Amino acid sequence: MDFTPLLMFGVTFVVLLAGYPVALTLAGIALLFAVIGMTTGAFNPSDLGFMPGRLFGIVTNQTLIAVPLFVFMGVMLEKTKIAEALLTNLSDLFGQMRGGLAITVVLVGMLLAASTGIVGATVVTMGLMSLPIMLREGYSPSFATGTISATGTLGQIIPPSIALVLLGDVLSNAYQQAQLSMGVFAPKSVSVGDLFAGAVVPGMCLVLLYLIYIVGKAMFHPSAVPAARPTRDRNLWHSLAALWPPLFLIMAVLGSILGGYATPTEAAGVGAAGALLLAALYGKLNWAVLRDVGESTLSTTSMVFFILVGASVFSLVFRGYGGDELVQTLFADMPGGKWTAVAIVMVVIFLLGFILDFIEITFVVVPIVGPVLLALGIDPIWLGVMIAVNLQTSFLTPPFGFALFYLRGVTPASVTTADMYRGVIPFILLQILLLGLLVVWPQLATWLPNLIYG
Repeated sequence: MDFTPLLMFGVTFVVLLAGYPVALTLAGIALLFAVIGMTTGAFNPSDLGFMPGRLFGIVTNQTLIAVPLFVFMGVMLEKTKIAEALLTNLSDLFGQMRGGLAITVVLVGMLLAASTGIVGATVVTMGLMSLPIMLREGYSPSFATGTISATGTLGQIIPPSIALVLLGDVLSNAYQQAQLSMGVFAPKSVSVGDLFAGAVVPGMCLVLLYLIYIVGKAMFHPSAVPAARPTRDRNLWHSLAALWPPLFLIMAVLGSILGGYATPTEAAGVGAAGALLLAALYGKLNWAVLRDVGESTLSTTSMVFFILVGASVFSLVFRGYGGDELVQTLFADMPGGKWTAVAIVMVVIFLLGFILDFIEITFVVVPIVGPVLLALGIDPIWLGVMIAVNLQTSFLTPPFGFALFYLRGVTPASVTTADMYRGVIPFILLQILLLGLLVVWPQLATWLPNLIYG
């Protein structure tokens, strides 16, 4: 058995740990191994002839057009302070109850996650908006930072998110490959809309678990959660009236996808145009804001597609060395069948989440293990939701969690890193609980897609 593909994988992650750019590392290591293989006769140079077709497929992929549009929508809501206004107005509704501000942070974070879908953007935005207020109101630093960090990672699982768009596109290709490998020459497809629908119930369950924990914390550990504070002199109906425009935008985007009225790409266009319109209605739109939003959108989108190109080169060389057959053989020989394979993949993805962002894992790891797991009979929607929740947990776990690094950059010196680590532990346990519920009841992920799409 030739273990060159695994060596290629190992060298890649060593180079990544050394701090080299992800896209250049993926493509560079792959081409280096291809050249070595051509020199020794272990790699067929004609395999590289498939690269132009792959790159053309990337730039013409209709689903991936949703990426810059969703990014534009999220950045526009962030830069124009519309998301911050959500926090202010929702806090008026819950300000009279103990822990009301924390509940507000979770709800706003949920909505912000649905609009940005990028963990870093959500964590930093929520940290800048809500952490000073929570500390000023008397919340313990560990509870405040834990709530914000956990809420920021909701962007992995709450649709419509960039993570689900990319994961849905990759799983669609993996599902078709799995069926072709089993001799099904009229393969079924799984869409981004299917994955969106599959993530709705688990995402809402996780938000509910967060809220239950906050209420329980307020009841049994009141010293960490301040007593009810007087609300600002604002009329309740005024607060509700200020809430509905951004809420309507997010619900319109998600509802049009789940209702089958629009594809994710079309809905992303509606979201981008709606965010632009909201900014104009709120009087926040000017050339400086447009330039800032445009630059941020271009930077994020370029990063996503550059990594996708590098990952395509990597997977092509990996398969040229027989990497897919190697992975399939290793999984088939494992005791315990498909569930052992799923457990090992989840552990590997969890560990990789310490050093790689969801984009790299989606483009590099999922195309390799996805077809093998799906060929074993794993439901693609369930697998996609499990991967998303798993990565969300990884991004929150000390000492390497990305969400903690992001929040550390905007926290005052009075909040220690140990405070942050203590604060996220209960939320990590809640996410692990959700993973367990998904294993016991896969219908949490598959019920709604079956109901909507049959």
